[in-house]
Amino acid sequence: MTVRNVAIVSVPVSDQDRARDFYTDVLGLEVREDELMGESMRWLRLSPRGGEATISLVTWFPSMPPGSSKGLVLLVDDLEAMLARLAAAGVATANGIETAPWGRFAQVDDPDGNGLVLQQAPPA
Repeated sequence: MTVRNVAIVSVPVSDQDRARDFYTDVLGLEVREDELMGESMRWLRLSPRGGEATISLVTWFPSMPPGSSKGLVLLVDDLEAMLARLAAAGVATANGIETAPWGRFAQVDDPDGNGLVLQQAPPA
C-alpha cells in the first residue's frame, strides 16, 4: 500500500471567519464545507475552484497554534495580478517576487501569520 493523494492540509487559525474571508475573498478559494462539529468545533474546508486537495481552517489542535504553518504552496496563473490583489487588501509580500528554476514565487502571510508561497510555474 502507498499514499495515493494529498487530501487535506490543516492550517491553524485563531478566527475561522476572518481566515475564511481572507482565503476566499482575497485568494479566491471557495468553501467546500462549513459544518458545526459539536458545540465548540467547526469543520471549515476550502479549495481552489476545481481543485482536489483542500485546506481545513482549524482552531482545535493544541500542537498547532495559529500562525505555525509555513510553506503551503498555492499555484497561481498570474503572480503579478495576485500580488496586486493582495496589496489592495493590505497584504505585503515578504521579499517581493523571487525566481527559481521551477518558477517565480512570492511569500506572504495570512492574517494569523501562516506562511504561504504563491508560485507561478515557468512557461512550458
